Amino acid sequence: MIDVAVLHDTGWPDTDWEMLAQRAVSAAIAHSPFAAFATDAATYEVAVKLTSDEEVHELNRAYRDKDKPTNVLSFPMVQADLLESTANTDDGEILLGDIVLAEGVCAAEAADRGISIADHAAHLIIHGTFHLLGYDHMDDNEAEVMEALEVAALASLGLSDPYGDNILSGV
Repeated sequence: MIDVAVLHDTGWPDTDWEMLAQRAVSAAIAHSPFAAFATDAATYEVAVKLTSDEEVHELNRAYRDKDKPTNVLSFPMVQADLLESTANTDDGEILLGDIVLAEGVCAAEAADRGISIADHAAHLIIHGTFHLLGYDHMDDNEAEVMEALEVAALASLGLSDPYGDNILSGV
């Protein structure tokens, strides 16, 4: 089972963020090798925090040595090579990790792309979930794999390809 908790700061538009985050995380997991997480007896937990650019800036500086806000940060709690054995938990709960989105950055990127903040946030949550599942985009091959999975997950939600013809454009 997939359980998504949403922490929602002020400033974000009025949307059913709990449903959006649950759908986005579930879509990402369904399009990964870990699709069985959705039906496992164990509960796989993801926390999504919708917060300010300032908070994301602080986190980005503290954890990534980057002195600026970014659109999304992911904090995996399970090593990628241990994900397959997580169903053998003692208490039936596995915290996959945290995903943090910056409101101002997300809103500006959505405006630049001519899409809603909710649709862009769904993409960023999917992107963050793939990071929790061990995916990355440090080189072209990794980026192509991750972006293809993101596009498939977005399509399952009725959302368009954010990369278009410019594969590897990044988020």
